[in-house]
Amino acid sequence: MNINFTLIAQAIAFAILIWFTVRFVWPPLLRAIEKRQKEIADGLAAAHEGKISLEKAEIRNAETLDETKQKGAEILNQAEKRATEIVEAAKKSAQEEGDRIITGARAEIDQELNRAKEELRAQVSTLALAGAEKILDKEIDKKAHVAMLAKLAKDL
Repeated sequence: MNINFTLIAQAIAFAILIWFTVRFVWPPLLRAIEKRQKEIADGLAAAHEGKISLEKAEIRNAETLDETKQKGAEILNQAEKRATEIVEAAKKSAQEEGDRIITGARAEIDQELNRAKEELRAQVSTLALAGAEKILDKEIDKKAHVAMLAKLAKDL
């Protein structure tokens, strides 16, 4: 065999292989590569959109957190204000109850004092009558003296 013939046959076989590869193998490979490039580009775009979306979500989250903190502080202030109002109302109610109890006690004391005065007047009149009987050493008309002593007790 001749080297020239072998070289030419190999060149023709190589050319046919190149033609076959360019015609039938290369287009599906290019389509696969382009498809993969498109998927990668779409993935990168989605990642970028996700990153932007994440940043927006973080901003919204921070705003919501601030609003929640403000509302929490407002609720605490309202609760403290309401607690103060309740304490003040309880103090006022207790003061009114204390005043009412003191007034009732003073009225009861006044009644007891008047009752004690009446008893004392009755005892004084009885003692005065008994003393007068002993002094006069005789019995006095009780009806007349009781009326007189009742008038005297009223004057006292």
